[in-house]
Amino acid sequence: MKLGYDLTIEQTQKLVMTPEIILAIKILQFNTQELDAYVQEQLLINPVLEAGKPVETESSENQEVRESPETHDRVSEMSETDWREFIKDRGYDDISYRQWEYTKDNKDYTFEHYTSSDITLPEHLLFQLQFVQAKRSCRNMGRYIIESLDENGYMTLSKDEIARKFGAPAEKVGEVLGIIQGFDPPGVGAADIKECLLIQLGHINRLDQAAISIVNDHLEDLAANRLGHISKELGKSIREIQEIGDLIRRLEPKPGRQFASQTAVRYITPDVLLEKTDVEYVVTINESSTPRLMVSPYYEKLLAESQNDAGLSKYLASRLNSAVWLIKSIEQRKQTIYNVVSAVVKYQKDYFDKGPKHLKTLTLKQIADEVGIHESTVSRSINGKYIQTPRGVFEIKYFFTSGVASSSGESVSSKSIKAFIKEIIESEDPKAPYSDRQMADVLEGEGFKISRRTVAKYRDEINVLSSSKRKRY
Repeated sequence: MKLGYDLTIEQTQKLVMTPEIILAIKILQFNTQELDAYVQEQLLINPVLEAGKPVETESSENQEVRESPETHDRVSEMSETDWREFIKDRGYDDISYRQWEYTKDNKDYTFEHYTSSDITLPEHLLFQLQFVQAKRSCRNMGRYIIESLDENGYMTLSKDEIARKFGAPAEKVGEVLGIIQGFDPPGVGAADIKECLLIQLGHINRLDQAAISIVNDHLEDLAANRLGHISKELGKSIREIQEIGDLIRRLEPKPGRQFASQTAVRYITPDVLLEKTDVEYVVTINESSTPRLMVSPYYEKLLAESQNDAGLSKYLASRLNSAVWLIKSIEQRKQTIYNVVSAVVKYQKDYFDKGPKHLKTLTLKQIADEVGIHESTVSRSINGKYIQTPRGVFEIKYFFTSGVASSSGESVSSKSIKAFIKEIIESEDPKAPYSDRQMADVLEGEGFKISRRTVAKYRDEINVLSSSKRKRY
């Protein structure tokens, strides 16, 4: 075989991801917060971009996203040379160098300018500590103990560690800790859940021997509803054990969780809004948190004056093309999300009208075929995004779910089956609760073909105990 070099010409087909397409895909994946952060970054990087006035809440709710195709078509028709016409058509004002003007409105304040401050557990306990009649050393020790509690109100340090810290006897630490354990909420300052429950029983004067024995020795039996075993061990009737068990179940195992967390709270900003009118559901894109972008008119003048400077003209053209493509990609994102969510709402209309039991099975392929896009595009447009509906705020993925077949041949969502299971359990006789097999039979009578194992799986997912643990005496 002869080896050598040769020049040949051949035609091949391959998909090339241009930087513009990569940017469009990236922007489509962003949720509202991520898009806002990216836009703010681009405003710093690209001097050609400017942020217009944010969309007012009232107008954003009434403005339908159906208007966006016009904007998108206009942007998509632009080339690298006709951006001047685009700027003139949009009617941008030259505000590049306007000074901030004082107006009377700047003095107006509303309650929206302020946020409420929730009380944390340490703040609540320290407030009570200041009214305790004690020496300064005891107050300092009490403050140290309070600040060492975890968010649930439990001790993170032992008495010996606190005693070494202050050079005090363990009895003194126990005395101060006892004062704190008398504070509200009952149960704070406990070393473990057993001590926490005993402290709370003491607060309501129910610290009898039977209750102490159940907390110390039979919590697992109580959780498993093995009341007969506890009854034999303590020599009490099952009804008496059940009453004590009901009392213990009403106690708070984590007394500190009713107070504000000391960590930062993250809020969800819905990307899509769904409102019901008299005749239909209206889908709108939430634009209130993302500024509108425009091309700075100052650079229109600068480009017109830079005809003799090839370097400056090339730089400005590059920045202008980048700005226009970013605006186009954001408009395309809005339209894609709108089309996908509109198709989802249309398919799940029974859910919004009648409730969770009417949620249908839905796949990415069904929506992709409906909208005329690829499944991966549907996945990117719903990933990490939320919709605000008359029934609450949901992740858009919530409406994409698998399910089981009904007797009519239609598929029923697993979430619908869970709603039926909850309904069955709420109507059962507490003294003779339904087993998983019996619930499967009831569901089959409703037209759902489902096995006992599937019922058990769904029951566990909605945190419902088995029939033996739900039984009442």
